[in-house]
Amino acid sequence: MKRFQYAAGALCAALLLASCGGGGGGNPPPAVPVTPGLPGSYADPITYSSAANGSLSAPAEGAAVVPMRITLAGKTLDYTATTGHLTATDPVSGQPVVSFFYVAYTAGTLDPSKRPVTFFYNGGPGSSSLWLHLGSFGPKRIVTAIPSSVMPSPVQLVENQETLLANSDLVFVDAIGTGFSQAVAPRTNLQFWGVDSDAGAFRDFVRRYVTVNNRQTSPKYLFGESYGAPRTGVLANLLEVAGVKLSGIVLQSAIMNYSSNCGVLTPGTTSCEGYIPSYAAVSAYYKLTTPPGDFNTYLKDVRDFSAASYRPAVATWLQTHATPPVNVVSQLISYSGLDSTLWNQNFALGPDLYRTRVASNTMIGRYDARVSAVNGSALTVDNDPSLTVVNAAFNNTIQAYILNDLRYSARSSYVPFNDIIGRWNFSHDGKTLPDTIPDVAAAMTLNPALKVVAMSGYYDLATPFYQTELDLARLGNNPNIQIKNYASGHMSYLDDATRRAQRDDMLTLYNSESVAK
Repeated sequence: MKRFQYAAGALCAALLLASCGGGGGGNPPPAVPVTPGLPGSYADPITYSSAANGSLSAPAEGAAVVPMRITLAGKTLDYTATTGHLTATDPVSGQPVVSFFYVAYTAGTLDPSKRPVTFFYNGGPGSSSLWLHLGSFGPKRIVTAIPSSVMPSPVQLVENQETLLANSDLVFVDAIGTGFSQAVAPRTNLQFWGVDSDAGAFRDFVRRYVTVNNRQTSPKYLFGESYGAPRTGVLANLLEVAGVKLSGIVLQSAIMNYSSNCGVLTPGTTSCEGYIPSYAAVSAYYKLTTPPGDFNTYLKDVRDFSAASYRPAVATWLQTHATPPVNVVSQLISYSGLDSTLWNQNFALGPDLYRTRVASNTMIGRYDARVSAVNGSALTVDNDPSLTVVNAAFNNTIQAYILNDLRYSARSSYVPFNDIIGRWNFSHDGKTLPDTIPDVAAAMTLNPALKVVAMSGYYDLATPFYQTELDLARLGNNPNIQIKNYASGHMSYLDDATRRAQRDDMLTLYNSESVAK
């Protein structure tokens, strides 16, 4: 239990994920006024609570339904935004368990039963879906200047030229206790703050959405970020068991096995092999090192070193704490630009300590190490300038967007992030911390055609790309598993060039479904 308490505390204080694809603390803005009677608008009469004991006496499934239009590459695309609640019901009793808040964008003339639908959610635990909703592939996005440490002012919400709406309907759904999602009596929000209960509720939401909207035969995709990635692993298996066939799952900035990520556990107790290539990428970015030749080839060399040399050496060090091998330390110095004293004393070097040694009097980002700020400046207040620089813009814009564009209002404020990590039950499958690779394996056994795409950023010091590769390697050499890495951070899509590359990779995923048929 002590180990779990530390892990939960470490997650809450440092890792993930303050909101998993971003996020952060602070109180949501005050409740917004009720929308006037605009066409398609919906003034929700219910007051929602994000508290642990929050519990609705009865759910309602009202929604704002608004016709909208976007211009993509010079062509107009008409679509419908549906914003409101659907009730997840217990598959055994049929009783309502959770009132899920969601925003669905549907478009095109293709029969809905044949058009793809993609479900998006962030992680945390405790994050709403606002990061993916307003940052990645929805029809609107907030303009950022990542990796700059300065946001455009005023905040700009623009038509998203990388939206996936021309190729798939998009459903952004908020976890229980975030957004306007809440448990239904006699259950409380707290009862769903755990790996298994959370994934079970999401399963029931997907089943409900599929049934209500006649999407049984639609190609269905899950897109989960950060903690949303292990949720996806568990959820995919639950859906396949329930007879809901998936076409593909996307693991954005994944932490599939908490016990393999040395940034989660007590520093110096777990191998940090998964971080070594990320350190090499970040140190090269800050010119602590000068990689020879091609960057991708360089990182392959670092991976090879990590597996062949660092892995056995750190395994021995963790048992004996004897002086590390000189040749391995020498190579670590070459890849990181950091001194021998640091590596000899901290052979299993965790990301928090690494971040303090990269640049003098400077804090570099955890979510995106390319973003930095002078120690003590305003952007360091949350211990991650890459989060602080965008946090307020996203938290404030989502409130106005839901009210003014989507024409939905409630008697309470939208909750972008709920600090529940310390109360989350991380146990899963008999382990104190979740390892969800077996869940993905089970889903792929039930559905051998299931596609798995992992998307990671080279400069992410929360969920390192190489650790994701190591975790997924346990599934064997399967052509249905694709690894996609980008020159970006945790919320990789906030980088304009990366978002375009991710859009292209998503289109390839959708097209693979068409080719298969």
